[in-house]
Amino acid sequence: MGSQGGLGAPGNGGPGEGESGETRKLQEGKAARGKRRKGKRKGKAGAGQGGRGSGAEGKTQPPQAKEAAGLGAEAGERAGLGKVGEGGGSVEEGARRIVRGDEGSAGARKEAKGRYDGKKEEWRVRTGQREEARPARAQGRGCQAWGRLAGTGAAMAAATEEEAGAREPAGRPAAGPALLRLPEELLLLICSYLDMQALGRLAQVCRWLRRFTNCDLLWRRIARASLNSGFTRLGTDLMASVPVKERVKVSQNWRLGRCREGILLKWKCSQMPWMQLEGDSLYISQANFILAYQFRPDGASLNRRPLGVFAGHDEDVCHFVLANSHIISAGGDGKIGIHKIHSTFTVKYSAHEQEVNCVDCKGGIIVSGSRDRTAKVWPLASGRLGQCLHTIQTEDRVWSIAISPLHSSFVTGTACCGHFSPLRIWDLNSGQLMTHLGGDFPPGAGVLDVMYESPSTLLSCGYDTYVRYWDLRASVRKCVMEWEEPHDSTLYCLQTDGNHLLATGSSYYGVVRLWDRRQRACLHAFPLTSTPLSSPVYCLRFTTRHLYAALSYNLHGLDFQTP
Repeated sequence: MGSQGGLGAPGNGGPGEGESGETRKLQEGKAARGKRRKGKRKGKAGAGQGGRGSGAEGKTQPPQAKEAAGLGAEAGERAGLGKVGEGGGSVEEGARRIVRGDEGSAGARKEAKGRYDGKKEEWRVRTGQREEARPARAQGRGCQAWGRLAGTGAAMAAATEEEAGAREPAGRPAAGPALLRLPEELLLLICSYLDMQALGRLAQVCRWLRRFTNCDLLWRRIARASLNSGFTRLGTDLMASVPVKERVKVSQNWRLGRCREGILLKWKCSQMPWMQLEGDSLYISQANFILAYQFRPDGASLNRRPLGVFAGHDEDVCHFVLANSHIISAGGDGKIGIHKIHSTFTVKYSAHEQEVNCVDCKGGIIVSGSRDRTAKVWPLASGRLGQCLHTIQTEDRVWSIAISPLHSSFVTGTACCGHFSPLRIWDLNSGQLMTHLGGDFPPGAGVLDVMYESPSTLLSCGYDTYVRYWDLRASVRKCVMEWEEPHDSTLYCLQTDGNHLLATGSSYYGVVRLWDRRQRACLHAFPLTSTPLSSPVYCLRFTTRHLYAALSYNLHGLDFQTP
């Protein structure tokens, strides 16, 4: 029976044959599962080796492929590990389930492989995009860094451009109102009709207009109409190195009387000082000396140590002028002294019998006036010093004297006691009287200061409390304009800017007055002393920024630049 069972056909065998077939199927299922597990282990080992390898095998397996392999293995295990006979099933049903599990696991593997291939392709695309994006990101970071460097460089360039903008006009803006697109000549013509306030507002529109409105051509007309701006009546610019706009700003302080007062020098005993300005130096007489001081950069103070001391007179210095690098001084001892500014050369000679009250020098000629009622003409040439060219009898004490800018004549201001006119003009070459000015002076209306403003115009002041303006082309009998001192004080000195400003020094309380020559009333008054120390203003000088007044005990300064 055993042999018969062993020789039976496979499909028609008995129970023995069925059991041996089912056993083979079980063994084949186990073998398949063992192969799958072995393949799985080989895949893992290959992945580990691929991480250490190179080329395509050295690439790390993406996580999607691992997930697909895991799903296929789980499906195969579920299909092949079903319990035989569970739920009342037979061995054949278990075998059929194993076969179906094999088929299902194969389908799952195909599906997982398809998903894996898709994921792998997607992974490859993404990896390629990132690799392509890396140079772009690196380039972007480089551009960003370059942009930061360029931004820093742009800021430095802007600062440099702004500094250079003060020296050079910026380019005209490409876009803006139609006014900015006009030709520069036409824009200058339009702006020349604007006043100072309108130009200031226009400068606030943009940087280009601010630089454009700083042009000196736009401010010249305003400066010529302003007080003490450095322009003469004929339009000559006496301070070309200073911007015109800055001078106009300071001029407003003169017009409004805004200034800061200070004392520059003091001396213990009463003096009758005289002074002159030249560049950054101030020359002032104290007793029988002339001292030279240098201004500090602000112009409102002096260095305490004098630059030079010029001596030679036995009595007080009454008057002196600066000419051709020389100081020509007149002393109370009746002598004239000549000092070279940059050396120790000094010459003095007897000129008059009494004190020499006044002196002037132009064109190599010296003229002097004295209390002895004479005026004399002297040469400045070194070989002829002390040789009198002309002696003029003035019939009166001479208080002031001035040479014409043409060097052809000079004017004397006398005490108006021995002659009806205190102002007379003399020929410089012959010493003859040319003309006299005015005819209605009261007795004693002496002229203490006189100065030429041009060859045909001059100013005078004195005991009659008037400042008079004379124009020889109009009339010599009557002055063109006059200004009266409000408190009837004697006017010791005067100074003009050659245009509209006039400054005078009074005899009481050290009053300095500013006048606008276009109007008769006084513009401003500055009393520099109190009642116990009342003193005349013996001399005054001013620049476009400061005014200096010499009194009996000190030298005062008025700062109009920084009030």
